[in-house]
Amino acid sequence: MPKKTLEQQDIQALHRARQRLVNHRTALISQMRGLLLDRGIAIAVSATRARRLIPKILSDSNDELTEMMREIVASLYAFMLQIDERIKAFNRKITAIFKASNVCQRITKIRGIGPKTATAMIAAIGDGSDFKNGRHLAAWLGLVPHQHSSGDRKVMMGITKRGIQHLRTLLIHGARAVVRTAVRKTDARRRALDNPALETAIAAANVLEQTVFRPFSGTASPRNARRGKGVRGAARPPCRTASA
Repeated sequence: MPKKTLEQQDIQALHRARQRLVNHRTALISQMRGLLLDRGIAIAVSATRARRLIPKILSDSNDELTEMMREIVASLYAFMLQIDERIKAFNRKITAIFKASNVCQRITKIRGIGPKTATAMIAAIGDGSDFKNGRHLAAWLGLVPHQHSSGDRKVMMGITKRGIQHLRTLLIHGARAVVRTAVRKTDARRRALDNPALETAIAAANVLEQTVFRPFSGTASPRNARRGKGVRGAARPPCRTASA
């Protein structure tokens, strides 16, 4: 585990507090969806749709909601809006940290990396001096597969899921965004992603993480990373993975 400065600990605490609020918001939305579904009102699994539809449902006097149920859902919805405001406040603090860090701004020039992932990476590994190369960092983050091999027989299992779960999740989400936008492309990068979505996203997250490590080690510039060049000598991660 790399040693962290006070500044790194503050950034990591900021991310953890924000994620706690996001989890609370998700739980509130799920509870409101469940309560409304008991009365025959279905809402799709989407925070955006919940924000749009729940006020309309509460204002509709022709549905089967009783006055007490309407008050309960309205109270939960108001609580969700309060959590939204607190999450936005944390987002503003993360953005301020991002703008003040030259390393974070260099990292975000890589496709699939945003301010949240960049600041979380800085908080986790600092200057990256504790890792020999990007593959060591990938193993620390749990983006490499379990291996049960004997002799010439190689058995690759699901990813180890070790290390910091929040940072690994951010990298996978960023890789999913790259995979999703690559569907509309016809270049070699798109052809390399013709695999099942989750398997491809995790494999892409592995390569993405190793690419992010390069600005720390000084082995390449983000310009090369934008062109999709991987880490020199890095083996392509296997696509067989466990469900995240």
